[in-house]
Amino acid sequence: MRILQIFMAGLLVLSLSGCGYNKFQTADEQVTSSWSEVVNQYQRRADLVPNLVSVVKGIAAQEQAVFLGVANARAKVGSLQVTPELVNNPEAFAKFQAAQGELSSSLSRLLVVAENYPQLKSDANFRDLQAQLEGTENRITVARNRYIKDVQAYNVTVRSFPTNITAKIFGYQIKPNFTVENEKEISKPPTVNFDAAPSQPQSDAK
Repeated sequence: MRILQIFMAGLLVLSLSGCGYNKFQTADEQVTSSWSEVVNQYQRRADLVPNLVSVVKGIAAQEQAVFLGVANARAKVGSLQVTPELVNNPEAFAKFQAAQGELSSSLSRLLVVAENYPQLKSDANFRDLQAQLEGTENRITVARNRYIKDVQAYNVTVRSFPTNITAKIFGYQIKPNFTVENEKEISKPPTVNFDAAPSQPQSDAK
């Protein structure tokens, strides 16, 4: 009886391995790891926002509409419940993507406004924060690209035969991914060209 149990256990291990169960475990862990890095980099960006806005506001206080847009976008990002399970919820994932895209757009508008104030060119704090933001945007792009590739590999496994049978048995579902349109936007981190001739500063009399 003991030998039979060992034999059956061996068959079960070989069966799970052959049907892709172990592959799903590895792929799922890889997606989770990639997602954690995406979240970390987005959080790094969100942490930079208050100081960046504060420095710009000190010189361009009249740009209230832009500051309000950034504040609202950051608040929306902060209100999201970001957990590892979010990658299995298409609706929650879409909300996360939309909120981060809105913050990206508002930050781009903030930096465009900053170009109208040459005083910022000599502000060490602004230049440092702007450099940190650009570096973070680049890291976000790298993290997102890694996540996209890992999810694509996982989803192919879910759809392919015979691993699709294993997926149905163990409840592995297709995971949502970043859209192509949004990826084009995120691949263009906001920049401020301080080498170009500055435009005239806006009058305080506005």
